[in-house]
Amino acid sequence: MRREGISRGRFLAGAGAAGAVAVTGGLLGTDLAGATGNPAPPTSAAATSAPAGTGDRRGLTYRGVCYEVGDGESRATGWTAARMRGDMRAIRQDLHANSVSVFGTGVERLAATASEAAERGLHVWLQPRLADVPERDILDHLAETGRHAERMRRQGARVHLSVGAEFVLFVPGIVPGADALERVENMLKGNYDPQKMVRKLASFIERAARTGRSVFHGPLTYGAAQDDDVDWSLFDIVSVNYYAYHRSTAEYVKELTPYGRWGKPVAITECGSCTYEGAPQDGGMGWHEAVDYTKEPPEITGGLKRSERAQAAYLLDVFDVFESMDLHAALVYDFVSPDAPHRPDDPRYDLDMASYSLTKTLRKHPADPESPWHWEPKQSFDALARHFARAGRR
Repeated sequence: MRREGISRGRFLAGAGAAGAVAVTGGLLGTDLAGATGNPAPPTSAAATSAPAGTGDRRGLTYRGVCYEVGDGESRATGWTAARMRGDMRAIRQDLHANSVSVFGTGVERLAATASEAAERGLHVWLQPRLADVPERDILDHLAETGRHAERMRRQGARVHLSVGAEFVLFVPGIVPGADALERVENMLKGNYDPQKMVRKLASFIERAARTGRSVFHGPLTYGAAQDDDVDWSLFDIVSVNYYAYHRSTAEYVKELTPYGRWGKPVAITECGSCTYEGAPQDGGMGWHEAVDYTKEPPEITGGLKRSERAQAAYLLDVFDVFESMDLHAALVYDFVSPDAPHRPDDPRYDLDMASYSLTKTLRKHPADPESPWHWEPKQSFDALARHFARAGRR
């Protein structure tokens, strides 16, 4: 696999579940207005109700999307203030989200994006994700980001600070590998010491929590991979990046219920699916085999068939589960993936099929990475916009 072909954002969506989650079964849609066909409802509806004690159903408090700030893979796809402002407007007004997770690198970009989101009335999860540098640098980047979050909080913004995400992948030394991709490949191949990994991961999570507490006095959390063993007493919110796929709502509820044992709010800080038939079953690793990066330009592999409907149906299903369980928040990964453009003219190069984003990137000149581009909503965007709007009126 050619490493330079994958951005940190696109990598994270797949790497989060690497070697950790075996996804099984399938649930395709309960209310996908505008899609073709009639998806079957979840099996055993009586078994899919919310846990005991939730008779006064509230649903999610925060519904939203993840938004990456970063350099991009070309000058054309890097963060700009003007594009960010337009995106925040769309997230609030068109997607009808009430929350956004602002993640990535660069304190100034993180701060500007978080402040813009707050000014538009969005609740903000601010999460730095500096990777592949010494631990001290990662913690310093976290502290600077946390100081801005604290200034926002004191000014009245609704903001949570996440100290990071899935450190096992991005912090050097927890598992072998010079970068995130080498680490996930070593995990897939079993080239690591699981006990050492658990000890080092726990140690760094504790250091990050202390750093976050030292500068930020609002709600603190950490974006854990699904099978991470985290000491949640360090945090105010239990957060999981969740890409599982099951045949029934009851299976989702069974899997997610244990996160409530800490007696703290539970947040799904990432969830999503790629954009091809069968992608929900592939979960967080959908990106891994979908593109052949040894070719130039990279090609979609295995004759995959694009399906915006599959992505949209999956997201509606899991949001119904999250609502039924009265979880604190659920955030879709992610809003836009400019380095994975849609190619309606040639499915072989439709890298958006391997993207988790709610929008599709369209370049003016499809083969030119420096080409001007814009995004258009996918079916998943429209479906979630309807869901968010209805839920917000309850």
